[in-house]
Amino acid sequence: MKISCFLSAQFDPSASAAEGIDGVLAQAAAAEAAGFHAVYLGHHYLARSAFVQPVPLAGYLAHATSRVRIGFGVLLAPLLNPVALAEDLASLDVLCGGRLTVGIGAGYRKRETTAFGVAWEDRLRRLREYVPILRALWNGETIDAAGSWGEVPGASLALRPAQPGGPPLWIGAFAEPAVRRAARLDAPWLIGPKGNDAELARLLGIYRADLAERGFPLDREYPMSREAYLGDSYPAAVAAVRPHLQRQYAGYKSWDDAQSLDLDRYLAEDCLVGSADEIVAKLRRWETQLGITEVSLRHQFVGASQDEAMEQLARFGAEVIPRVATTVAPRIAATVPGVTR
Repeated sequence: MKISCFLSAQFDPSASAAEGIDGVLAQAAAAEAAGFHAVYLGHHYLARSAFVQPVPLAGYLAHATSRVRIGFGVLLAPLLNPVALAEDLASLDVLCGGRLTVGIGAGYRKRETTAFGVAWEDRLRRLREYVPILRALWNGETIDAAGSWGEVPGASLALRPAQPGGPPLWIGAFAEPAVRRAARLDAPWLIGPKGNDAELARLLGIYRADLAERGFPLDREYPMSREAYLGDSYPAAVAAVRPHLQRQYAGYKSWDDAQSLDLDRYLAEDCLVGSADEIVAKLRRWETQLGITEVSLRHQFVGASQDEAMEQLARFGAEVIPRVATTVAPRIAATVPGVTR
């Protein structure tokens, strides 16, 4: 199983953004040194925090690292023009030497869609339309494309991504219709930071059944994002991270699920919190029973210090990553009747 980390590049507006970016850069370097597979960035506009935009930041991180993959979890693609998006991401893939992974999602804040002149319901149609446009342009095809974003006949890219066919394209989703959308697009489903084992097994069964029905391969990446904290014991880890998560989720005013969150249940079932032994056991369970291939972990939360984030990266690198680096065979065939992997 691959272990990656999510970098929180958002800061108190009264603090120094330059110092904050230095901290993100230090975390990326620490993640690379500790053996993390990738670092991922989020995306929002008009945030209350000083939110550093992910595409330029990814280019900055690419220059400062050499091995670790760099990606988005997720990029709000429907707010952007698909031709600009294809060219920006092709440029970024070249800049980072083919280390880019692109997670995209529809978003959940009407303030953002309104600001960009995107109708709320149109964001889903744009997401569906953008995936084949990006893939075709990255593959070197010449296409005629049109949509609510604009129109371009005979579009092609002279600048091609470093990765043949372009960077991996994942779809972030929570609800069942969005999971089915990812399957229809033949894209890996990037599982968001919520859902216990039973709920994930149900949705993964639906996702894999939809893939199989369309003749798409089941042998693919199954990435997941989780909130994480490594302590000497589960009670110690919960005591340390609970105040951070409470502040974090109180800020998600536009995410309905966050407003009714049972934090204690969430910590116990959905998050990756506890001792090294408990965390490794949970990762192995996700790998063998759900078929998860990569888990991206957030180590820094609202109110958490840079020192705390760096300590968590070092501890995961020393106590967890070496123990889950080997792959074990997943037991997932039963989730899709009549289908083997």
